[in-house]
Amino acid sequence: MTRYGTDVKLFDGSSPAWGGPMQLLDAVKDFGLDGINLRTLDELSPTLDAGFLAEWAAHARELGLYVEMGLGKVNPYMTAELPRVRDIGEGSYLVGMQRMIAVCAEHGWTNTWTALGGYKGQYSGLHITDRFRGEAPWPDQLAATAKFLHRLAPALREHGVSLNLETHEEVTTFELVRLVEEVGPDVLGICLDPGNMPVRGEHPDDGIARVAPYVRSTQLRDAALLRTGDSIARFLAPCGEGVVDWGAALRLVLSANPDLNLTVEPIGPVRAEMPVLDLDPEWLASHVDLSAAELDRLRAAADAYGARAAAGEVEDLAQLRAPRPATAAHHDFLARSVAHLRATVADLVPVASSV
Repeated sequence: MTRYGTDVKLFDGSSPAWGGPMQLLDAVKDFGLDGINLRTLDELSPTLDAGFLAEWAAHARELGLYVEMGLGKVNPYMTAELPRVRDIGEGSYLVGMQRMIAVCAEHGWTNTWTALGGYKGQYSGLHITDRFRGEAPWPDQLAATAKFLHRLAPALREHGVSLNLETHEEVTTFELVRLVEEVGPDVLGICLDPGNMPVRGEHPDDGIARVAPYVRSTQLRDAALLRTGDSIARFLAPCGEGVVDWGAALRLVLSANPDLNLTVEPIGPVRAEMPVLDLDPEWLASHVDLSAAELDRLRAAADAYGARAAAGEVEDLAQLRAPRPATAAHHDFLARSVAHLRATVADLVPVASSV
């Protein structure tokens, strides 16, 4: 039976609806959900306090909630931005992650999250993601990430933990699949977030098909696409209200992994507008795997969404850019997404049962 949950971030203010670490479990259960993906273990306990973590894990089990835990990020060019992980390792970021892997295994949290970079909202243009860090070309960052993942792999294998790389806004699905296959799909998987794929010029339907065999966790959102000047703007939207074909997507990922939990990553006050710089020569040169045909499909999807917005069928540019009350918007995004996912999965059941 498919289970549904929510992504939770405790420290960055984007998930204000749940309360503190213990209260959030009750709140998620009361919302009618089956589990959570907590962004990083160090948010739950910066010191990995054994007593507190045992109590928290026991309460999650009592409520029947699944728990998927995050372990920090794995691109050595940006890990200095995550000092709590280094603190856990007493000066070693690698040791910090190894210790968190062991703790997760102890509590049965063997499906874990990571990403290669972060959103840099204080900047603009190319520099909103780590892909275009001036001190290191992206291929160098990918090579360093692969080396770090190889160093983590023995701990992952020892403890039976899968580290799942998110389809985040700085990395392409082509690059993620190569990392998984290089380091080993026994220890690496994919955390699917289709809403990020257009930022890298990928049509979500194509990107989902590429990663589907390796998807072990999810942070699901849709993508609304609108032309703004000489670029395309990507906004995050509730599942079913953007350009993703959810029927095809869920059929693919659930066929590959029938036990996959469908976790939504809701968003609150704003819809995280990001540009698709598809006419910028430097941007284009960085996307060596992206075909002109797929980029054209993405542009066509933006035109189709724009036509629907003009007809009043979906949110238009002004609505997508309008700020919203944080908690109400967070809950609304989550509820609309889960409702659409449940309905879509229900429609898949007759097909799946006939195979």
